Amino acid sequence: MMLASLFLMPARADAERAPDPKNLTELRRQAEQSARELEEATKALEKRRAAIAAAEKQLKEKLTALQELERKLAVMRQPVSQMAQLLYQQPIGADGVAPFLSGDANVGTLRALSDVSQIVAVRQQAVEQTRVLYKDAERIAGEAQELRASNLLAEAQMSVQIDSLRERSDKIVKSLTAALVKLGIKIDKVGRAALSCNPLRAATATQYPNGLIPKSMLCPLQQKGFSLRADSAIAFVSLNEAYRRRFGRPMCVTDAYRSLAEQQAVYYRRPGFAAVPGRSNHGLGLAVDLCGGVERFRSAEFVWMEQNSKRYGWFHPAWAYSSPFEPWHWEYDPKLDTQG
Repeated sequence: MMLASLFLMPARADAERAPDPKNLTELRRQAEQSARELEEATKALEKRRAAIAAAEKQLKEKLTALQELERKLAVMRQPVSQMAQLLYQQPIGADGVAPFLSGDANVGTLRALSDVSQIVAVRQQAVEQTRVLYKDAERIAGEAQELRASNLLAEAQMSVQIDSLRERSDKIVKSLTAALVKLGIKIDKVGRAALSCNPLRAATATQYPNGLIPKSMLCPLQQKGFSLRADSAIAFVSLNEAYRRRFGRPMCVTDAYRSLAEQQAVYYRRPGFAAVPGRSNHGLGLAVDLCGGVERFRSAEFVWMEQNSKRYGWFHPAWAYSSPFEPWHWEYDPKLDTQG
């Protein structure tokens, strides 16, 4: 219902018909929560992949052991077969033990019986070893089959979980994008939606050096020509709508994300006052410079920002009150976003 009410509101610039910033903030939070859940789930999935890889390695070891057992069984079966063939080729004779009873037994008879006893003993030993090997082979084959089934199930569950997470994330981001488009955020002349306003990109943006974040990782603001990191931009849109409802006009922006080259240009113009290139929060996409009254210390606009900006994750840093004095400079910190 909340999202429906947001989308049904016409995109008007006047304060009375502007979308409720609370709704937009809630939508942003859902997207950011989805991003966190996806990040946590991704870590869990990586662990599961590692577990599956380990299980596959274990399965391979078991199959190798099974092949080795099969080889040993083949070796064990060979002497038994040879012994049976020897008995067939060199029988003791039809009289069996009769020569012993009649006293006619000779050395050949004794040797034959000795060979038979040895053959029987060796055969029994071979049979016992073969039985043990067969038992081990059965056990390993069963374990391998169970491990394979477990791996297949884990892979299927992982696939379902990935699809579910992607579907949820896409749904929330599309809802957020639709809301932002209704508020006038676009990235080209034909009105293509601000698809880069995806909070999932915030974590990726942190991987780039200060002032070198690709445009694809930034989100455009309603104020034409300015952009910020995705999460701070979405929070700024919420703040901007609240400001619009209070003063009847959007916030005035003079600067937002600042590339490294732009930081150098500002530093050369204001040496000793501007941040050293590569050290400015502007280069992280987490700071804006405002006008329209906010730049005047203790003005109604400035006081309103002091009282309300933290609810949307924005604040006026302590250093900007005096050294150097920059009432127009405001920064974003997601930890400050405490609006209920």
